[in-house]
Amino acid sequence: MSGDDRPLAWVSAPGLWRIRGLQAFLPEYRLQRLPSPRTRAVLGWGRKGTSWIGRTWAARAGLPYLALEDGFLRSIGLGEAGASPHSLLIDDLGVHHDARQPSRLESLIREPDGWFDTDMEARARALIGTLRETGLSKTSMGRLDIDLPLASGPRVLMVDQTAGDASIAGGLANRESFLAMAEAARAAAGGGQLLVRRHPATVARLKTGCLPPEALTGAIPVDDMALDVLLPQVDAVFAVSSGLGFEALIRGLPVHCFGLPFYAGWGLTTDSLPAPRRGDERSLEVLVAAALIVQARYVDPVTDSPSTPENTVCRLLQQRDRARRLAGYSACVGFSPAKRGAVRRLMNTPLGETVFFASTAAAVTAARERDGRLVVWAGKEAPDVAEAAEAASLPLWRMEDGFLRSRGLGSDFNAALSVVLDPVGIHFDGSRPSALELALEAGQTPAADVVRARALRQVLIERGLSKYNLGGETPPGWPRDRPRILIVGQVENDRSILLGCEDIATNAALVRAVRKRFPDAFLIYRDHPDTVAGNRPGRLDADTATLVDARAEGLNISACIDVCDVLATMTSLTGLEALLRGKRVMTWGRPSYAGWGLTEDALAFPRRTRRVDLDTLIAEALIRYPLYVTPDGYPCEAEDLARWLANPEPSADSGRTGGLRRWERGLIASLDRGHPPAY
Repeated sequence: MSGDDRPLAWVSAPGLWRIRGLQAFLPEYRLQRLPSPRTRAVLGWGRKGTSWIGRTWAARAGLPYLALEDGFLRSIGLGEAGASPHSLLIDDLGVHHDARQPSRLESLIREPDGWFDTDMEARARALIGTLRETGLSKTSMGRLDIDLPLASGPRVLMVDQTAGDASIAGGLANRESFLAMAEAARAAAGGGQLLVRRHPATVARLKTGCLPPEALTGAIPVDDMALDVLLPQVDAVFAVSSGLGFEALIRGLPVHCFGLPFYAGWGLTTDSLPAPRRGDERSLEVLVAAALIVQARYVDPVTDSPSTPENTVCRLLQQRDRARRLAGYSACVGFSPAKRGAVRRLMNTPLGETVFFASTAAAVTAARERDGRLVVWAGKEAPDVAEAAEAASLPLWRMEDGFLRSRGLGSDFNAALSVVLDPVGIHFDGSRPSALELALEAGQTPAADVVRARALRQVLIERGLSKYNLGGETPPGWPRDRPRILIVGQVENDRSILLGCEDIATNAALVRAVRKRFPDAFLIYRDHPDTVAGNRPGRLDADTATLVDARAEGLNISACIDVCDVLATMTSLTGLEALLRGKRVMTWGRPSYAGWGLTEDALAFPRRTRRVDLDTLIAEALIRYPLYVTPDGYPCEAEDLARWLANPEPSADSGRTGGLRRWERGLIASLDRGHPPAY
């Protein structure tokens, strides 16, 4: 069905347009901002007051009203804080949390014969196993570093909710229901431990809770504890209508309900209220299949395309790992104003905060007060930063451009779409370990990431992608009767040379060393793009230039690698790009990809004792080590960025800065204080 033929649906609540991928959630409709005589359906958020106009208009027009609600695998981070939903429930009968009338979800659970077969049962069982193994929850918030005190009896968790939560009245409950829950939970705990968990929005001070202070006496708060840490330590869960009860059921815990949430009344929970429309026993697999597979719709916020619960789990796990990696307070120092907008997007996390400081002393003070860390741009690290971090006993993380960075040079103010963030050292400093080096030396790269690396390598080769993706002309027909050696020039004051080279530390010295070793080879020299652009030093002197047979400035770097037999470099990351393409690589410095048995190295690498295969190197260097974002600042993975670089689409950012002069783009970058998209 073409887009013009789809029926129109009026999005009656303007706030719904803020949902990332809204149209992809409803591919059968063409969404409109205002109603018209051709409108065939009305969309609104649940049955809230904001949906009243849409519901009233739909009823008068005799059109279906489709109620949207968050799915049960929603996001990493709170919707109240702006996190984009990965899933929605779209209900044409009611809303799942309102037991006063039927909902589409309730109908599915009540009548599974038409959709629940052995294949669906197996799929649901596998999904349950994955959720139990990973501990993924609706918003996957919380800390990992909180320990519960030892218990001499059962641990009982009671769940508070936010005042005014529609699921409370919809679950036939009220304030007294919470008091009854607290009393029953306290009795069940006996001489053990009574735990209480408030809603994340209450913890974030966005909303108030339902349990009064007297009901919390003696209860141990576990507000900030991640559910994948908390629930395995709990013996029973007491809830009114909270969705946490559903997550506890998935993990096989006894659940006591003092309201009537969608998961109650099916024989899986101990219920204080009757459920006349339900009553029939249903398996956990039916419940999970209805709620997470059949009724929920999924959209990948990165690709803006429909997804599945299984793929959504993978995406959410990637985002959870990223959020936990960046959790905490980051006091950033040494970042030019032009970098800050991009860095803010790259370090965006619902579990942390990123603040920039003009001085090391101010950054240290703030980091100590917030139990945080210092973050510094490694290429411009001032000598006092490491000393100050050590003196204050603060972690120091170093940041640098990623190996698949952008379309265009950083020195031309093209924002980075990837960076590496290293809590140990930095990859280009061959004089000491880095997190990348330690990971490769440990030899514990997950097999799944090695498989991803193999596929990513194929994409990079097929699409001719490189660090900056500058394009360029196709190389001419260079002679084939001699070995063709591509020599990659670098910026000579680059820290990778200052920290990773010994006797060969200039472009001229590299050219002379290669000519001496290969007197009869056809040498092709390519200057660094920043040097060609006049932004950085490192041009060859006239005498040394006579030692090369051809120049490759302005030519496509990937194509140059493809037609050459050998690549020679000091520490350039172009050597890694050549390795990806199966080329012979020779190094005269200590780049991160050398010393693992994949390159021919002039210098020794005493710390690097393990032999590493190419896919493992790619997995660690391009998948696990960097952080990536889409051009509009949404967290993504290496494969996503590679896809965009291969097929760039106009974005808000590129549209805003396209066609501007270099100094204008720099000014815009320096003023970029906007908030990046939430997860």
